[in-house]
Amino acid sequence: MSVTATEAGVLAPLLPALEPWLVTRRWFAGGGGPLAELTPLAVTVVRDQAPALVHAVLRARHTGGPERLYQVLLGLRPRLPARLAPSAIAEVADGPWRGWTLYEAVEDPALLGVLLRTLAVRGGCGGPRLARTSALPLPVGLVPRALTAEQSNSTVAYGDRLLLKLYRRPEPGPHTEIDILRALTEQRCARTPRLHGALHTDAPGGEGLVLGLVEDFLPAEADGWQSAVRHAADCVEGGCRTVPATGGFTAHARTLGQAVAEVHTALAEAFPKSLVGPGEVAEDAARMHRRLKEAIEEVPALARYRTGLATLYEDYAAMAARGCPLLVQRTHGDLHLGQALRTADGWRIIDFEGQPATPAAERARPQSALRDVASMLRSFDYAARTALADVQERSADAGPGPRTRRTRRAYAWSVRNRRAFCDGYRDAGGADPFCRPVPLRAFEADKAVYEAVYEARHRPALLPVPLAAVHRLAHSR
Repeated sequence: MSVTATEAGVLAPLLPALEPWLVTRRWFAGGGGPLAELTPLAVTVVRDQAPALVHAVLRARHTGGPERLYQVLLGLRPRLPARLAPSAIAEVADGPWRGWTLYEAVEDPALLGVLLRTLAVRGGCGGPRLARTSALPLPVGLVPRALTAEQSNSTVAYGDRLLLKLYRRPEPGPHTEIDILRALTEQRCARTPRLHGALHTDAPGGEGLVLGLVEDFLPAEADGWQSAVRHAADCVEGGCRTVPATGGFTAHARTLGQAVAEVHTALAEAFPKSLVGPGEVAEDAARMHRRLKEAIEEVPALARYRTGLATLYEDYAAMAARGCPLLVQRTHGDLHLGQALRTADGWRIIDFEGQPATPAAERARPQSALRDVASMLRSFDYAARTALADVQERSADAGPGPRTRRTRRAYAWSVRNRRAFCDGYRDAGGADPFCRPVPLRAFEADKAVYEAVYEARHRPALLPVPLAAVHRLAHSR
């Protein structure tokens, strides 16, 4: 597949500047070897006068690794305003915009407004378009602002009404998040944003790619991660203002568990669900064993827990062999506190893509809802450990006694909030996680192994967090 000669010619002078810029982006998928070649796959000049807007999907080939696709929005101006200086990429050396400045258009409210108007009025006649799932017209006069929380995508809020999410690493459809949000919107699930449509392109070469979505914007006090870490830090410092059994964040943890159970119930009604027997559970356990083996090669510190973790996975397979089938359904797939927003109407759950590094077919595979529960339990552990590290770092009293007390408080905060989350999940109709301890421990261990690999690659200072969980779980039988 290739773009038209005209559009390719427009982008060609920009490619030399794009290559060194692309590898510095947070959403650039490293790990595939150095970037060997960058070529245009689908290109559209959305606006050709200043400020100009170019939409492109680029094919990147890594040395000794796979090809990947990246979506970019590029702005061009003869003179870049000071407020946009941090988004500059390079000065264009050749072509129709010679001497103009090339920059990241997601940082430019003027071009974000152009993009929304394009999506609102354009039909299927080239360039970015929105396949609508709602009959309501898009309000195009809203003030846009780029949000900074995303890692693998870019998100733009339009006033307090709409959210545009751009998949920086687009994939052919069907897309897990689009399918799930469309179904939850049809179910009128109160715990998730309403979907307005999916973003595609009609530019030659981009047919079939899902580039993003437009959904309701959810004004939030804070996300669950920020709230949890703040409450945990308060308790670690000895400032919990109620008794330990209910202090800090536990009321929020309980209602969050209820919200997750409601989402799981809606997903179970919208998509097929089934019971899987010994064979399929054994295959799932085998995948866990393979992931552990690969993780040990990258994180040797996991090797000492090989036997304990393998036993957890074997217990999981043996449970099904004893006649205890597992219910599987569509799930969130990457649930953690950062995917939960505290709004005036309670918790809302967002970002249903699944783990970005997981193949699309695997992300769409039905699985036990307990995997989402286990993932959230890991997030409570991370919040407690993050709060502990923050408090220890700024504390004037660094003696062994105070440090030990703070460590115990952090652990107690994690335990009681994990319990509160599970209680809320059960109370809202979800299967009681405590009644399925064998798969829950196996899923939590599998997640902790994944986290260990991630931290070793990207945040080595945080590697002790998943390793501590692995240690606990490997000795939990």
